[in-house]
Amino acid sequence: MTTPGAPLAHGLVLAVDGTSGSGKSSTCRGAAERLGLAYLDTGAQFRAVTWWMLEHGVDVHDPDAVAARAGEPTLVSGTDPLNPTIHVDGVDVAVEIRTQRVTDAVSPVSTVPAVRARLLELQRQIIAEAREGAGIVVEGRDIGSVVAPDAPVKLYLTADPEARAARRAAEQGSADAAALAATRASLLDRDRIDSGRATAPLTLAEGAVHLDTTPFSLDEVVAQVVALAEAVGAGA
Repeated sequence: MTTPGAPLAHGLVLAVDGTSGSGKSSTCRGAAERLGLAYLDTGAQFRAVTWWMLEHGVDVHDPDAVAARAGEPTLVSGTDPLNPTIHVDGVDVAVEIRTQRVTDAVSPVSTVPAVRARLLELQRQIIAEAREGAGIVVEGRDIGSVVAPDAPVKLYLTADPEARAARRAAEQGSADAAALAATRASLLDRDRIDSGRATAPLTLAEGAVHLDTTPFSLDEVVAQVVALAEAVGAGA
């Protein structure tokens, strides 16, 4: 799984943040596979909690109602980059959390401090376990700033709105003009909510490398992340 290059430090952590549609998930899975590291998608965890809230009839726009039940669902995140999994109360929800129903509700749930505190504890536990092994690539929106501020490798991925909308619409199988416009508006609205929330807002973490993925292919972005990890990890 590893590529030729400088040996990595034991227990290396790569913290990758960025905007929706900037290629975080594909980049992080690809980099983790090539480096032989575990992989954690924290966004899937927030989506899983959101799915649970919807399934249990919780008003996701009522922060107090969400907070009151934030401790109830049991989440288990699989960290194999070739087959990342997410279970809630023993149920595989990998497909369900990607539905539009969950996408439309995840931002208000993610802004609730009790939800973020619950998942922060879980995320740090997973990272601590990975540090006992080869290491881990963690993606999200507050990884370098809040979850793992001591990570030796921090990245912040962005892309221009048009590129992000085209990528996301292609993933969803709809690339006509109306779909692109709606997707672009949805992505920008998500950025606005996540950047403006009081708890752990989306932001460029101190010491993070800003990578605009717009002009690059996925392979090119992965190669840049791998090269950075090898350069930093070798000296960690």
